[in-house]
Amino acid sequence: MRILLINYEYPPVGGGGGIASQKLAEEYVRQGHVVDCVTTGFENLPAKENVNGVNIHRIKVFGAREKNAAGLLSLLSFPICAYGQTKKLCNENEYDVIDTHFAVPTGPLGVWMSKSKQIPLNLFIYGGDIYDPSKKFSPHRWVLLRYVVNYVLNNSNRVIAESADIMQKTEFYYKCKHSIEVIPVAYNTVSFKVISRKELNLSEEKRYLISGGRFVRRKDFGTLIRVLTALTSENVEILLFGDGPERGNLTELAAQLGVINKVHFLGFISDEEKFQYLNVSDIYVLSSLHEGFGIVLQEAMQVGLPLIATNYGGQVDLVEDGENGFLVDVGDYEAIAEKVSLLLHDSSLTGKFKRANIERVKQYSAKSIVRQILGDKL
Repeated sequence: MRILLINYEYPPVGGGGGIASQKLAEEYVRQGHVVDCVTTGFENLPAKENVNGVNIHRIKVFGAREKNAAGLLSLLSFPICAYGQTKKLCNENEYDVIDTHFAVPTGPLGVWMSKSKQIPLNLFIYGGDIYDPSKKFSPHRWVLLRYVVNYVLNNSNRVIAESADIMQKTEFYYKCKHSIEVIPVAYNTVSFKVISRKELNLSEEKRYLISGGRFVRRKDFGTLIRVLTALTSENVEILLFGDGPERGNLTELAAQLGVINKVHFLGFISDEEKFQYLNVSDIYVLSSLHEGFGIVLQEAMQVGLPLIATNYGGQVDLVEDGENGFLVDVGDYEAIAEKVSLLLHDSSLTGKFKRANIERVKQYSAKSIVRQILGDKL
């Protein structure tokens, strides 16, 4: 098959939705398919290159100021700016299917190409394109954006949600005529060099909570930082990887709470470094207001970390309370602290969660997920 993948974000630009599409694209290639990807350009990234077998075409858009967080202007301009290159690719190649990731802003471009070239369209929906409680311009809040999302949903051949939560949010806020399939984000085990805490300048005596991603309001890392104020009797510190517009606010909060020396801002780190930190940490905490899925939880599961996550969003598909982690209410830092303390003092429970997560992450193998997507086209 020849597959055209369209996504306004694709690594190293963007966040979880870009990573999800990258994992699919690279697995398509491993299974013998040809993949052309149209995505957003940024600064000195090559306009065209082949990465791990995927032919990537990067398009300049207006207002692209941050690699990890798209502004409104860059989002709105992507389908227009990418139209010419996408049409050119469709004229030059015979595609079997178009994979469009995100109903907005990518969706309209996918629909235009699908209709004009009579190519089947798979629409993958992730969260921010459907529902984001932290954003003023979340599509579910605005009539015009809801109209655009409905248009894309109902002009796609298949609609694939990454979690049951996103499926339910779509059914509640929009008028989708299709039945929505739930297919989780693909995951393949990441290889990394195991190193010690000492080599990472971490203490053997301390216990480390770890979390990360884009520093945006939806991630609510502030609640995680507040956990330290409820764990004064524990020798606990926090490792935070990633960066974003909320970095300054988080640093200020940690200083105000008197825990700035216990919060380690690691910044952007390589995948290998991320897994090295995960591997020596004690607990992974996801404190988000809402998640479409939670790829970071899959990464934590790979190394057997116990999970503590909020109970609102797609993460509940990955975390089964009391079996491989704990679920707590959004914003309840005291509940997180209580679960942290329990895990730190109950090695049998920690061991149970570790074994469960190492086993559970296998169900998300990219090979298995691609089989669900392509079916008899394999």
